[in-house]
Amino acid sequence: MNLFSTLAAMTILLCLAACGGENTDSNVRSPGAEERAKTQVLEAGAALLQDKPPIAALDAYLDGFHFYNGNMKGQMEAHHYCSNLNEELIQCVIYDGNKKDARLMGVEYIVSARLFATLPESEKSMWHTHVHEVKSGQLIAPGIPEMAEHELMEKLVGTYGKTFHTWHTDMQRELPVGVPQIMMGFTGDNQIQPELVTARDSRFGVSSEKKKADRADIDTPATLPGADAWQMGRMVQIADPTAPKAARSSMPTR
Repeated sequence: MNLFSTLAAMTILLCLAACGGENTDSNVRSPGAEERAKTQVLEAGAALLQDKPPIAALDAYLDGFHFYNGNMKGQMEAHHYCSNLNEELIQCVIYDGNKKDARLMGVEYIVSARLFATLPESEKSMWHTHVHEVKSGQLIAPGIPEMAEHELMEKLVGTYGKTFHTWHTDMQRELPVGVPQIMMGFTGDNQIQPELVTARDSRFGVSSEKKKADRADIDTPATLPGADAWQMGRMVQIADPTAPKAARSSMPTR
């Protein structure tokens, strides 16, 4: 049984009601006609009749924060819905909220330290660590018991993530225009805009500071060379051909 399945079983056995969703709206309202009744009926029928194994496998919900590689001022909350492919590889879809109409914002792939070490050096600079996200309390798993969340964080603290955002609703873009952007995770105190954490904590009824204290017993693994390369001035980003020329010329490169 993988860890996510174990966490699910623990939650059921403890008979605790989930409180991890339906409290965060999308950042934008997109243009388009309202759904017709016929479309709603088709949706309801599909929900009842169609199997969706890849979606059903998304059995863990993580909430954290990202910033654009090369632009730490561009910060946002990210709602991750994840599944284990095996014990060393996790895949997540990322939304800008946790309600039904949340916008699909991007994807994140998470690997173990062992797998990260096998990557080419040119690849590693696009990956970030999760040490600070876990130890600071910024990364949470809403709706599961504290004991289960702590165990999950023990697994995630030593992992590495590669994240692309494809819909920049933090920029109030009502449609998914532009190009994907490589995202990073925070690595130290005083990097994140505190109001982002305060607002998130308030919505979920949690305290990041308390989680930080509770996670003090989680070992802090060493960061493998190549990850969080932005800290050494090695930043990779995808130039946006739709951006003004001045902005394109200032985009970070390898």
